[in-house]
Formats: sequence, C-alpha cells, structure tokens
Amino acid sequence: MKVGLQLFSVREACARDLPGTLKAIAEMGYEGVEFAGYYGRGALELAELLDKFGLEPAGTHIGIDALKDEKLEETLGFHRELGLKYLIVPWIPEDMRNSRDAWLRTARFFNLLSERVKREGFLIGYHNHTEEFKRFDGETGWEIFARATVPEVVLQLDVGNAMHGGVSMEDILGYIRRFPGRSGTVHLKEFSRKDPQAILGEGEVRWRELLEACIKVGGTEWFIVEQESYKYPPLECVKLCLRNLKQILETL
Repeated sequence: MKVGLQLFSVREACARDLPGTLKAIAEMGYEGVEFAGYYGRGALELAELLDKFGLEPAGTHIGIDALKDEKLEETLGFHRELGLKYLIVPWIPEDMRNSRDAWLRTARFFNLLSERVKREGFLIGYHNHTEEFKRFDGETGWEIFARATVPEVVLQLDVGNAMHGGVSMEDILGYIRRFPGRSGTVHLKEFSRKDPQAILGEGEVRWRELLEACIKVGGTEWFIVEQESYKYPPLECVKLCLRNLKQILETL
C-alpha cells in the first residue's frame, strides 16, 4: 500500500509556497499527494515538482462540470500530462442525490463516464461527505450508487465524513466488504465526539480493522490522509497523522 496526503489538508501552505510544501511532505515520508486545486500551475510544472521531490500523483478531486462533454477532453489532457489516473468527484449538486431516482441517474452518468475515460487510462470515482448516507426506502444513497455503478467506478470512502454522517464503524467496514475491489483510494480521516481536532489514531475509528479490510478486500492502492481541523499547525498535524498511521500499519 502507498500513503498519500490530500493537499487540502495543507492548502494555505501550498498557496504560500507549493514547492516548499511538497518538499516538506516528501521529507515526512509521504509517497504521493492527491490534488484539490492546482495553485495556478500547469500540469507539466506540477509533474516536474512531484518528480523533483520523489512524490507520485495519487489522484485529484475535480468538479463534476470539468468531466462533462464540453470540458472532458481538456480535463483528460491536463491530467494525462500530470500523470495521474484517479479522477475523484468530491461533491455533486442536490438534484443528483435527493432521491433514489436521482442516485440512479447519477450512477448512469458515472457508468458512461467510466467507460469513456478508462479507454485513456483513467479511473473515475466518487468521494462521500455526509449527505450520501441519507436513506431512501431503507437504503443509503451510497449503497444505491454503489450497487448501480460498474466495478470500475471507485468508491472513495472518507471514513471521518461517513462517521459524521451517522455511519457506524461496523457499517463502514461492511461497505468495504460488500463492494470488494471498489476502494482503490480511501480517505483516512479521524472521527472523535470528544475531540473534533483529533489526529489520526486518537479518535474512534478502528484503524487496524479498517486498514485490514482495505488491504484484503477493498483493492486499495492509496491510503490518503486528510486532516481538516488543527490542534497544531497543519504541517505538524499531517506529520503526526503519518507517524501514527505507520505505527498502525506495522502491527498488521
């Protein structure tokens, strides 16, 4: 398994000094980064920066409009130059997720998109927040979407977001096991009712079980750390997250 960092975790540092921030991330021991914006840089410049610091492009979070017909070719060209394969949609408008039928329409859109992009070496995926766990006739939007999409569509489960949405640890593990091979990338974000600024390993996520499920069943290629609340400076937080994650991985 490879470990990457979602750059949204250190977005202010990236905006101030992207090369210096990437260098610091690499020195911490991260193997790659997942983008959430490009800080005014072109694809080749970004690829050169990653190569300079020995980092891989673990994927990107990209708006759904950039994947629609009129913009798709430009989007694929940019990310081909950048050298990544995971195109993950982190949010969809309400009318794409406010009913069972809406989720089924969304699934059809992702299926068609997946068929189009896989011919060029990309994988399309979807990342959850909390809204995906609203129920329709007893089934969550996440489940409806997962069942209705082809196996190539990545289900990028954000653990912390799911638990904020009321999903139990047992159900999170169940999602990974019930949809085997669909978790090519997973967001490792802590959840704690006692400490909303908890670092990975300090909260309620049963990390060992989660990581084992990802490795044995999920088909996970990238564990992607994301930290959105800070008890220390952001770069220090993500350094501590990686330290704790490595300690947990060593026990597997």
